[in-house]
Amino acid sequence: MPIDFYGGAVKVHRVVDFVSDEQTEMPLVTVQTRPNEVRWMERHFKHTQTFIPLDGAPFVVVMAPPNDDEMADLDKVEAFLFDGSAGFTMKLGTWHEFPFAVEDDTNIIVVLRREATDGLIRDNVIQDEAQSPDLDKKDLLQRANVLFQFEL
Repeated sequence: MPIDFYGGAVKVHRVVDFVSDEQTEMPLVTVQTRPNEVRWMERHFKHTQTFIPLDGAPFVVVMAPPNDDEMADLDKVEAFLFDGSAGFTMKLGTWHEFPFAVEDDTNIIVVLRREATDGLIRDNVIQDEAQSPDLDKKDLLQRANVLFQFEL
């Protein structure tokens, strides 16, 4: 989409449709390396979520497709290695775990509803799971005796 100002030097590309019906925030998150184990997966009902890496640091995201079930379809869980040169936006309801840093001090901008972040505060955590109107975070180990592991 060309912008009429600046003699064509600025061109806008609408590459994703970000969906949110409430206050959106863009926190900078610094991620340290942690064991390559997935105990929790979460989804969001009211917004898409975007992760934008800074500094070109690689990271891994574990995801499963959206569904109407109580938990992610464990047969469809996949790990994806991102090289840090581009971000991504998930569809509504995509099951995921927060990105795993390949290197310490990996900086990622996360675009999401403030309500989802607030859903992770201690008051909303019951038996190692978090629930809010826009957050459904499940403990796979507790519910299905599953702990996913991945290798780089």
